[in-house]
Amino acid sequence: MQRIIYMAASLVLVVGVSSCGEGGNLGEGEPTGTLAVSLTEEAGTPEEQLGESIFFDENLSIEQNQSCASCHGPEVGWTGPISDINAAGAVYEGSIADRFGNRKPPSAAYATLSPIFHLEKKGLFVGGNFWDGRATGEKLGNPAADQAQGPFLNPVEQGLPDNACVVYRVCDPVVPAAYPVSFEQVWGAGTCDIIWPADIDQSCATEGSTVSLSDADRARVNADYDLIALSIETYEASSEVNAFTSKYDAFLAKAVDFTKEEKKGLNLFRGKGKCSKCHVLGQGPNDPPLFTDFTFDNLGVPRNPDNPWYTQSAFNPDGFDWVDKGLGGFLATRLDYAAYADENLGKQKVPTLRNVDKRPSPDFTKAYTHNGYFKSLWQVVHFYNTRDVKPTCADPFTTVEDALARDCWPEPEVHENVNTSELGDLKLSTEEEEALVTFMKTLSDGFEIAAP
Repeated sequence: MQRIIYMAASLVLVVGVSSCGEGGNLGEGEPTGTLAVSLTEEAGTPEEQLGESIFFDENLSIEQNQSCASCHGPEVGWTGPISDINAAGAVYEGSIADRFGNRKPPSAAYATLSPIFHLEKKGLFVGGNFWDGRATGEKLGNPAADQAQGPFLNPVEQGLPDNACVVYRVCDPVVPAAYPVSFEQVWGAGTCDIIWPADIDQSCATEGSTVSLSDADRARVNADYDLIALSIETYEASSEVNAFTSKYDAFLAKAVDFTKEEKKGLNLFRGKGKCSKCHVLGQGPNDPPLFTDFTFDNLGVPRNPDNPWYTQSAFNPDGFDWVDKGLGGFLATRLDYAAYADENLGKQKVPTLRNVDKRPSPDFTKAYTHNGYFKSLWQVVHFYNTRDVKPTCADPFTTVEDALARDCWPEPEVHENVNTSELGDLKLSTEEEEALVTFMKTLSDGFEIAAP
Protein backbone atom coordinates (compact mmCIF):
# COMPACT_ATOMS: atom_id res chain seq x y z
CA MET A 1 0.00 0.00 0.00
CA GLN A 2 1.17 3.49 -0.85
CA ARG A 3 0.42 6.11 1.79
CA ILE A 4 -0.58 9.67 0.94
CA ILE A 5 -0.56 12.34 3.63
CA TYR A 6 -2.24 15.63 2.93
CA MET A 7 -3.07 18.64 5.02
CA ALA A 8 -6.57 20.00 5.48
CA ALA A 9 -6.21 23.09 7.65
CA SER A 10 -4.72 21.76 10.91
CA LEU A 11 -6.09 18.24 10.32
CA VAL A 12 -3.81 15.59 8.84
CA LEU A 13 -5.50 12.85 6.83
CA VAL A 14 -3.46 9.71 6.34
CA VAL A 15 -4.98 7.81 3.43
CA GLY A 16 -3.94 4.42 2.07
CA VAL A 17 -4.50 3.96 -1.66
CA SER A 18 -3.89 1.17 -4.11
CA SER A 19 -0.37 1.26 -5.56
CA CYS A 20 -1.81 0.92 -9.05
CA GLY A 21 -3.40 4.39 -8.88
CA GLU A 22 -0.76 7.09 -9.13
CA GLY A 23 -1.84 10.04 -7.00
CA GLY A 24 -4.77 8.11 -5.59
CA ASN A 25 -7.10 8.41 -8.58
CA LEU A 26 -9.86 5.91 -7.83
CA GLY A 27 -11.58 6.12 -11.22
CA GLU A 28 -14.91 7.35 -12.49
CA GLY A 29 -17.40 5.17 -10.62
CA GLU A 30 -18.24 4.93 -6.93
CA PRO A 31 -15.31 3.07 -5.30
CA THR A 32 -15.95 -0.33 -3.75
CA GLY A 33 -14.10 -2.48 -1.27
CA THR A 34 -12.29 -1.25 1.81
CA LEU A 35 -9.50 1.21 2.46
CA ALA A 36 -7.93 2.20 5.74
CA VAL A 37 -8.44 5.86 6.59
CA SER A 38 -6.94 7.48 9.64
CA LEU A 39 -8.06 10.94 10.73
CA THR A 40 -5.25 12.06 12.98
CA GLU A 41 -5.92 15.13 15.06
CA GLU A 42 -3.56 16.67 17.53
CA ALA A 43 -4.96 16.72 21.04
CA GLY A 44 -6.95 19.86 21.58
CA THR A 45 -5.02 22.68 23.18
CA PRO A 46 -6.11 23.83 26.65
CA GLU A 47 -7.64 26.90 25.00
CA GLU A 48 -9.65 24.73 22.60
CA GLN A 49 -10.76 22.40 25.38
CA LEU A 50 -12.01 25.31 27.46
CA GLY A 51 -13.89 26.73 24.50
CA GLU A 52 -15.46 23.33 23.84
CA SER A 53 -16.64 23.08 27.45
CA ILE A 54 -18.26 26.49 27.20
CA PHE A 55 -19.80 25.70 23.80
CA PHE A 56 -21.59 22.59 25.12
CA ASP A 57 -22.55 23.88 28.60
CA GLU A 58 -26.36 24.05 28.88
CA ASN A 59 -26.06 25.76 32.26
CA LEU A 60 -25.02 28.97 30.51
CA SER A 61 -28.68 29.85 29.98
CA ILE A 62 -31.37 31.25 32.27
CA GLU A 63 -33.22 27.91 32.60
CA GLN A 64 -29.96 25.94 32.43
CA ASN A 65 -31.26 24.02 29.43
CA GLN A 66 -29.56 25.49 26.36
CA SER A 67 -26.01 25.63 25.06
CA CYS A 68 -24.44 26.97 21.89
CA ALA A 69 -24.64 23.41 20.54
CA SER A 70 -28.42 23.39 21.02
CA CYS A 71 -28.63 25.47 17.83
CA HIS A 72 -25.28 24.54 16.29
CA GLY A 73 -25.05 20.76 16.33
CA PRO A 74 -21.88 19.12 14.97
CA GLU A 75 -23.82 16.18 13.56
CA VAL A 76 -25.58 18.49 11.07
CA GLY A 77 -22.67 20.73 10.14
CA TRP A 78 -22.91 23.03 13.17
CA THR A 79 -26.37 24.37 12.45
CA GLY A 80 -29.90 23.50 13.58
CA PRO A 81 -29.93 19.88 14.85
CA ILE A 82 -33.68 19.17 15.14
CA SER A 83 -35.37 17.85 12.00
CA ASP A 84 -38.94 18.75 12.95
CA ILE A 85 -38.01 22.37 13.65
CA ASN A 86 -36.13 22.62 10.36
CA ALA A 87 -39.15 21.24 8.52
CA ALA A 88 -41.30 24.13 9.77
CA GLY A 89 -40.23 27.59 10.92
CA ALA A 90 -36.55 26.58 11.27
CA VAL A 91 -36.10 29.10 14.13
CA TYR A 92 -35.07 27.54 17.43
CA GLU A 93 -36.77 28.02 20.78
CA GLY A 94 -34.84 29.90 23.44
CA SER A 95 -34.10 28.86 27.00
CA ILE A 96 -37.44 30.35 28.07
CA ALA A 97 -40.24 28.27 26.56
CA ASP A 98 -42.24 29.66 23.62
CA ARG A 99 -39.69 32.34 22.77
CA PHE A 100 -38.21 32.38 19.30
CA GLY A 101 -35.92 34.61 17.28
CA ASN A 102 -36.40 35.59 13.66
CA ARG A 103 -33.80 33.63 11.67
CA LYS A 104 -32.54 30.07 11.43
CA PRO A 105 -29.14 29.30 13.01
CA PRO A 106 -26.23 29.88 10.62
CA SER A 107 -23.43 27.33 10.66
CA ALA A 108 -20.73 27.87 13.27
CA ALA A 109 -18.26 25.92 11.11
CA TYR A 110 -15.73 28.06 9.24
CA ALA A 111 -17.25 31.17 10.84
CA THR A 112 -13.88 32.09 12.36
CA LEU A 113 -12.50 32.62 8.86
CA SER A 114 -14.83 35.52 8.10
CA PRO A 115 -12.93 38.83 7.95
CA ILE A 116 -13.73 41.82 10.11
CA PHE A 117 -16.75 43.62 8.68
CA HIS A 118 -15.74 46.36 6.24
CA LEU A 119 -16.68 48.21 3.09
CA GLU A 120 -14.59 47.28 0.06
CA LYS A 121 -13.44 49.76 -2.55
CA LYS A 122 -15.98 48.32 -4.98
CA GLY A 123 -18.78 49.32 -2.63
CA LEU A 124 -19.53 45.84 -1.24
CA PHE A 125 -19.74 45.04 2.44
CA VAL A 126 -17.69 42.03 3.42
CA GLY A 127 -17.30 39.95 6.57
CA GLY A 128 -18.83 39.90 9.99
CA ASN A 129 -21.04 37.15 11.38
CA PHE A 130 -24.76 36.65 11.91
CA TRP A 131 -26.89 36.77 8.78
CA ASP A 132 -26.84 40.59 8.81
CA GLY A 133 -23.14 40.98 9.64
CA ARG A 134 -23.73 42.77 12.94
CA ALA A 135 -21.08 40.71 14.76
CA THR A 136 -18.40 42.75 13.06
CA GLY A 137 -15.24 41.59 14.83
CA GLU A 138 -14.36 45.20 15.58
CA LYS A 139 -14.54 44.59 19.33
CA LEU A 140 -12.58 41.36 19.84
CA GLY A 141 -10.70 41.03 16.56
CA ASN A 142 -12.74 38.18 15.10
CA PRO A 143 -16.42 38.17 14.10
CA ALA A 144 -16.89 34.71 15.63
CA ALA A 145 -15.81 36.04 19.02
CA ASP A 146 -18.12 39.04 18.75
CA GLN A 147 -20.96 36.71 17.73
CA ALA A 148 -20.36 34.41 20.71
CA GLN A 149 -21.33 37.17 23.14
CA GLY A 150 -24.78 37.71 21.64
CA PRO A 151 -26.86 34.59 22.43
CA PHE A 152 -25.98 34.41 26.14
CA LEU A 153 -27.85 37.66 26.88
CA ASN A 154 -30.49 37.55 24.16
CA PRO A 155 -33.92 37.12 25.81
CA VAL A 156 -35.11 34.89 22.96
CA GLU A 157 -31.99 32.71 23.08
CA GLN A 158 -30.01 31.72 26.19
CA GLY A 159 -31.56 34.62 28.02
CA LEU A 160 -29.22 35.25 30.95
CA PRO A 161 -29.90 38.66 32.51
CA ASP A 162 -26.28 39.73 33.10
CA ASN A 163 -22.91 38.85 31.61
CA ALA A 164 -21.77 38.27 35.19
CA CYS A 165 -23.93 35.14 35.19
CA VAL A 166 -21.94 33.69 32.30
CA VAL A 167 -18.63 34.47 34.00
CA TYR A 168 -19.87 33.07 37.33
CA ARG A 169 -20.95 29.75 35.80
CA VAL A 170 -17.73 29.40 33.79
CA CYS A 171 -15.49 30.22 36.74
CA ASP A 172 -17.51 27.97 39.07
CA PRO A 173 -19.14 25.39 36.75
CA VAL A 174 -22.40 23.77 37.76
CA VAL A 175 -20.86 20.48 36.55
CA PRO A 176 -17.12 20.74 37.32
CA ALA A 177 -16.31 17.53 35.42
CA ALA A 178 -17.52 19.23 32.23
CA TYR A 179 -14.54 21.60 32.50
CA PRO A 180 -11.40 19.42 32.49
CA VAL A 181 -9.49 22.62 31.75
CA SER A 182 -10.50 25.52 33.98
CA PHE A 183 -10.85 29.16 33.02
CA GLU A 184 -7.91 30.16 35.24
CA GLN A 185 -5.69 27.45 33.77
CA VAL A 186 -6.07 29.11 30.38
CA TRP A 187 -6.35 32.77 31.24
CA GLY A 188 -4.23 32.97 34.38
CA ALA A 189 -4.54 32.80 38.14
CA GLY A 190 -6.76 35.49 39.58
CA THR A 191 -9.02 35.89 36.57
CA CYS A 192 -11.86 34.39 38.61
CA ASP A 193 -11.08 36.35 41.79
CA ILE A 194 -14.46 38.06 41.93
CA ILE A 195 -16.55 38.62 45.05
CA TRP A 196 -19.94 37.23 44.10
CA PRO A 197 -23.04 38.37 46.01
CA ALA A 198 -24.86 35.76 48.09
CA ASP A 199 -27.96 35.98 45.92
CA ILE A 200 -26.21 35.51 42.55
CA ASP A 201 -27.94 32.20 41.78
CA GLN A 202 -31.31 33.83 42.30
CA SER A 203 -30.30 36.85 40.22
CA CYS A 204 -29.12 34.67 37.35
CA ALA A 205 -32.43 32.79 37.33
CA THR A 206 -34.49 35.99 37.26
CA GLU A 207 -35.15 37.79 34.01
CA GLY A 208 -34.31 41.51 34.10
CA SER A 209 -32.12 41.30 37.18
CA THR A 210 -28.62 42.72 37.59
CA VAL A 211 -25.84 41.14 39.61
CA SER A 212 -24.62 43.58 42.26
CA LEU A 213 -20.86 44.01 41.99
CA SER A 214 -18.21 46.50 42.98
CA ASP A 215 -16.73 48.63 40.23
CA ALA A 216 -13.54 46.57 40.30
CA ASP A 217 -15.41 43.27 40.10
CA ARG A 218 -17.63 44.57 37.30
CA ALA A 219 -14.52 45.53 35.33
CA ARG A 220 -13.13 42.03 35.93
CA VAL A 221 -16.42 40.48 34.77
CA ASN A 222 -16.43 42.52 31.58
CA ALA A 223 -12.85 41.50 30.82
CA ASP A 224 -13.60 37.84 31.55
CA TYR A 225 -16.69 37.94 29.35
CA ASP A 226 -14.45 38.95 26.46
CA LEU A 227 -12.10 36.08 27.28
CA ILE A 228 -15.01 33.63 27.30
CA ALA A 229 -15.96 34.76 23.79
CA LEU A 230 -12.36 34.38 22.65
CA SER A 231 -12.33 30.86 24.13
CA ILE A 232 -15.37 29.93 22.06
CA GLU A 233 -13.77 31.44 18.97
CA THR A 234 -10.63 29.38 19.61
CA TYR A 235 -12.67 26.19 19.74
CA GLU A 236 -14.61 27.15 16.63
CA ALA A 237 -11.29 27.71 14.86
CA SER A 238 -10.08 24.22 15.77
CA SER A 239 -9.89 21.29 13.36
CA GLU A 240 -12.90 19.77 15.09
CA VAL A 241 -15.13 22.55 13.73
CA ASN A 242 -13.16 23.76 10.70
CA ALA A 243 -12.32 20.23 9.61
CA PHE A 244 -11.73 20.42 5.83
CA THR A 245 -12.39 16.66 5.58
CA SER A 246 -14.98 16.48 2.80
CA LYS A 247 -14.82 14.39 -0.34
CA TYR A 248 -14.08 17.60 -2.21
CA ASP A 249 -10.96 18.11 -0.06
CA ALA A 250 -9.87 14.55 -0.82
CA PHE A 251 -10.55 15.23 -4.51
CA LEU A 252 -8.35 18.34 -4.43
CA ALA A 253 -5.60 16.30 -2.80
CA LYS A 254 -5.93 13.67 -5.56
CA ALA A 255 -6.75 11.03 -2.96
CA VAL A 256 -10.05 10.22 -4.65
CA ASP A 257 -11.76 10.95 -7.93
CA PHE A 258 -15.27 12.28 -8.51
CA THR A 259 -18.01 10.32 -10.21
CA LYS A 260 -19.20 11.54 -13.60
CA GLU A 261 -22.25 13.11 -11.96
CA GLU A 262 -20.14 14.90 -9.35
CA LYS A 263 -17.81 16.23 -12.04
CA LYS A 264 -20.78 17.40 -14.06
CA GLY A 265 -22.12 19.20 -11.00
CA LEU A 266 -18.74 20.81 -10.31
CA ASN A 267 -18.53 22.09 -13.88
CA LEU A 268 -22.06 23.51 -13.62
CA PHE A 269 -21.16 25.06 -10.27
CA ARG A 270 -18.25 26.84 -11.92
CA GLY A 271 -20.08 27.74 -15.09
CA LYS A 272 -23.72 27.72 -16.14
CA GLY A 273 -25.06 27.62 -12.57
CA LYS A 274 -23.03 30.72 -11.63
CA CYS A 275 -22.70 29.37 -8.07
CA SER A 276 -18.98 30.08 -7.75
CA LYS A 277 -19.52 33.79 -8.31
CA CYS A 278 -20.44 34.01 -4.60
CA HIS A 279 -19.50 30.57 -3.28
CA VAL A 280 -15.94 30.93 -4.49
CA LEU A 281 -13.55 28.04 -5.08
CA GLY A 282 -9.91 27.82 -3.98
CA GLN A 283 -7.04 26.33 -5.90
CA GLY A 284 -5.95 23.25 -3.94
CA PRO A 285 -5.36 21.52 -0.59
CA ASN A 286 -3.01 24.26 0.59
CA ASP A 287 -5.65 26.87 -0.22
CA PRO A 288 -8.92 25.07 0.59
CA PRO A 289 -11.99 26.90 -0.67
CA LEU A 290 -14.47 28.24 1.84
CA PHE A 291 -17.36 28.36 -0.65
CA THR A 292 -18.26 31.92 0.31
CA ASP A 293 -16.89 35.34 -0.52
CA PHE A 294 -18.32 36.71 2.79
CA THR A 295 -20.44 39.28 0.96
CA PHE A 296 -24.21 39.88 1.23
CA ASP A 297 -26.99 39.27 -1.27
CA ASN A 298 -30.76 39.53 -1.63
CA LEU A 299 -31.77 36.35 -3.44
CA GLY A 300 -35.46 37.20 -3.51
CA VAL A 301 -36.27 34.54 -0.92
CA PRO A 302 -39.97 34.52 0.05
CA ARG A 303 -41.27 34.84 3.59
CA ASN A 304 -41.36 31.65 5.64
CA PRO A 305 -45.01 31.49 6.77
CA ASP A 306 -44.10 29.06 9.56
CA ASN A 307 -41.58 31.44 11.14
CA PRO A 308 -42.65 31.71 14.80
CA TRP A 309 -41.29 35.25 14.96
CA TYR A 310 -44.48 36.52 13.33
CA THR A 311 -46.44 35.56 16.47
CA GLN A 312 -43.90 36.84 19.04
CA SER A 313 -45.94 39.93 19.94
CA ALA A 314 -43.79 40.79 22.96
CA PHE A 315 -40.73 41.16 20.73
CA ASN A 316 -42.25 41.73 17.29
CA PRO A 317 -45.05 44.31 17.47
CA ASP A 318 -45.29 44.31 13.65
CA GLY A 319 -46.62 40.75 13.60
CA PHE A 320 -47.05 39.42 10.05
CA ASP A 321 -46.13 42.85 8.65
CA TRP A 322 -42.57 42.41 9.88
CA VAL A 323 -39.92 42.42 7.15
CA ASP A 324 -36.36 41.18 7.60
CA LYS A 325 -34.23 44.07 6.37
CA GLY A 326 -31.01 42.08 6.71
CA LEU A 327 -27.77 43.95 6.18
CA GLY A 328 -29.64 47.18 5.45
CA GLY A 329 -31.30 47.01 8.86
CA PHE A 330 -27.94 46.69 10.58
CA LEU A 331 -26.31 49.46 8.54
CA ALA A 332 -29.12 51.82 9.52
CA THR A 333 -27.96 51.54 13.14
CA ARG A 334 -24.43 52.74 12.31
CA LEU A 335 -23.71 56.42 11.81
CA ASP A 336 -20.73 55.56 9.60
CA TYR A 337 -22.74 53.24 7.34
CA ALA A 338 -26.32 54.51 7.53
CA ALA A 339 -26.08 56.13 4.09
CA TYR A 340 -25.66 52.66 2.59
CA ALA A 341 -28.71 51.12 4.31
CA ASP A 342 -31.25 51.48 1.49
CA GLU A 343 -29.07 49.92 -1.19
CA ASN A 344 -28.47 46.91 1.08
CA LEU A 345 -32.03 46.25 2.27
CA GLY A 346 -32.86 42.56 2.23
CA LYS A 347 -29.31 41.37 1.77
CA GLN A 348 -28.14 38.45 3.90
CA LYS A 349 -24.67 37.03 4.31
CA VAL A 350 -23.53 34.50 1.71
CA PRO A 351 -23.09 31.31 3.77
CA THR A 352 -20.41 28.72 3.27
CA LEU A 353 -21.61 25.65 1.41
CA ARG A 354 -19.34 23.39 3.42
CA ASN A 355 -21.48 20.81 5.26
CA VAL A 356 -24.52 22.08 3.35
CA ASP A 357 -25.90 18.54 3.16
CA LYS A 358 -24.38 17.07 6.34
CA ARG A 359 -27.08 15.22 8.27
CA PRO A 360 -27.27 12.25 10.67
CA SER A 361 -29.65 10.25 8.45
CA PRO A 362 -31.12 10.49 4.94
CA ASP A 363 -34.57 11.35 6.27
CA PHE A 364 -33.29 14.25 8.40
CA THR A 365 -34.64 17.61 7.21
CA LYS A 366 -32.31 20.58 6.93
CA ALA A 367 -33.50 24.13 6.34
CA TYR A 368 -31.86 26.53 3.90
CA THR A 369 -31.49 30.30 3.48
CA HIS A 370 -31.66 32.79 6.33
CA ASN A 371 -35.30 32.09 7.20
CA GLY A 372 -35.30 28.35 6.51
CA TYR A 373 -37.87 28.64 3.72
CA PHE A 374 -36.37 25.80 1.66
CA LYS A 375 -36.20 22.24 2.96
CA SER A 376 -33.86 20.56 0.49
CA LEU A 377 -30.88 21.42 -1.66
CA TRP A 378 -32.86 20.65 -4.77
CA GLN A 379 -35.53 23.19 -3.78
CA VAL A 380 -32.85 25.88 -3.43
CA VAL A 381 -31.29 25.04 -6.79
CA HIS A 382 -34.70 24.91 -8.46
CA PHE A 383 -35.56 28.33 -7.02
CA TYR A 384 -32.28 29.80 -8.26
CA ASN A 385 -33.00 28.31 -11.66
CA THR A 386 -36.68 29.31 -12.04
CA ARG A 387 -37.39 32.23 -9.71
CA ASP A 388 -37.99 34.69 -12.55
CA VAL A 389 -39.60 32.14 -14.88
CA LYS A 390 -42.56 30.89 -12.86
CA PRO A 391 -45.59 33.07 -12.11
CA THR A 392 -45.94 34.74 -8.73
CA CYS A 393 -48.06 32.89 -6.18
CA ALA A 394 -51.13 34.85 -5.09
CA ASP A 395 -50.31 34.48 -1.39
CA PRO A 396 -46.93 35.86 -0.25
CA PHE A 397 -47.06 33.41 2.68
CA THR A 398 -47.17 30.29 0.50
CA THR A 399 -45.03 27.42 1.82
CA VAL A 400 -42.40 25.91 -0.41
CA GLU A 401 -44.38 22.68 -0.69
CA ASP A 402 -47.48 24.53 -1.89
CA ALA A 403 -45.43 26.71 -4.23
CA LEU A 404 -43.93 23.65 -5.89
CA ALA A 405 -47.34 22.00 -6.14
CA ARG A 406 -48.81 25.12 -7.78
CA ASP A 407 -45.72 25.71 -9.94
CA CYS A 408 -45.27 29.28 -8.72
CA TRP A 409 -42.96 31.22 -6.40
CA PRO A 410 -44.12 33.74 -3.78
CA GLU A 411 -42.92 37.32 -4.12
CA PRO A 412 -39.63 38.23 -2.41
CA GLU A 413 -39.82 39.24 1.22
CA VAL A 414 -37.79 42.32 0.29
CA HIS A 415 -38.33 43.58 -3.27
CA GLU A 416 -35.43 46.03 -3.28
CA ASN A 417 -31.93 45.00 -4.37
CA VAL A 418 -32.87 41.51 -5.61
CA ASN A 419 -30.02 39.85 -7.47
CA THR A 420 -31.27 39.33 -11.03
CA SER A 421 -27.91 38.99 -12.78
CA GLU A 422 -26.67 35.77 -11.19
CA LEU A 423 -29.87 33.80 -10.58
CA GLY A 424 -33.53 33.68 -11.47
CA ASP A 425 -33.43 32.19 -14.96
CA LEU A 426 -30.41 29.92 -15.27
CA LYS A 427 -31.98 27.68 -17.93
CA LEU A 428 -30.80 24.52 -16.20
CA SER A 429 -32.41 21.22 -17.07
CA THR A 430 -33.77 18.93 -14.38
CA GLU A 431 -30.72 16.72 -14.82
CA GLU A 432 -28.41 19.71 -14.39
CA GLU A 433 -30.21 20.74 -11.21
CA GLU A 434 -29.72 17.24 -9.85
CA ALA A 435 -26.03 17.23 -10.81
CA LEU A 436 -25.48 20.46 -8.87
CA VAL A 437 -27.06 18.86 -5.82
CA THR A 438 -24.87 15.79 -6.24
CA PHE A 439 -21.76 17.94 -6.29
CA MET A 440 -22.77 19.91 -3.19
CA LYS A 441 -23.20 16.63 -1.32
CA THR A 442 -19.42 16.17 -1.62
CA LEU A 443 -18.85 19.15 0.69
CA SER A 444 -19.74 17.40 3.97
CA ASP A 445 -16.90 16.88 6.44
CA GLY A 446 -16.11 13.39 7.74
CA PHE A 447 -15.76 11.74 4.35
CA GLU A 448 -14.37 8.22 4.42
CA ILE A 449 -12.63 6.72 1.43
CA ALA A 450 -13.28 3.27 0.00
CA ALA A 451 -10.91 1.54 -2.44
CA PRO A 452 -11.36 -0.90 -5.33
